[in-house]
Amino acid sequence: MNGFEHIKPEMVTDNYIRLIGKDWMLITAGNQECFNTMTASWGGVGFLWNKPVVFAFVRPQRYTYGFMEEREEFTLSFFDEKYRKALQVCGTLSGREVNKVEKAGLTPCTTDSGNMTFRESRLILECRKLYTDMIRLEAFIDKKLTGQWYLESDFHRVYVAEIVKVWEKNE
Repeated sequence: MNGFEHIKPEMVTDNYIRLIGKDWMLITAGNQECFNTMTASWGGVGFLWNKPVVFAFVRPQRYTYGFMEEREEFTLSFFDEKYRKALQVCGTLSGREVNKVEKAGLTPCTTDSGNMTFRESRLILECRKLYTDMIRLEAFIDKKLTGQWYLESDFHRVYVAEIVKVWEKNE
């Protein structure tokens, strides 16, 4: 990809707690003909099954959910602070109703593997799904969480995915 350098997952020096929880990310799935993206501030990165992995969470009512279910791969894209408003747009508008990528002023592009991301990203994780399941009420040990985050029982689907490629902006 022009303007990006391929690096190994263990070479990323960013703090993922800050990147995901404070800076936010875009979860993007689909292909060049049809894709959607959504802002997320929940997720994680770690090491599982001898692989570098991500944990991504998407509610079924989100438009991106259908794309996540259809495709084996997706991307997580991270941005500099100057793109905060673009991330707010992607988190508040639905791709079902408007072209939120255009409204956000982002430039879609494809990775060498054909996954969708954005030219303005500073860090991109290409991910391949390994495991998925719905979060279930009966699995909660701390029941207060369901009252705080799932008042309508609209539980997320969790995706555990291998990080197959990492792209870092080199411009």
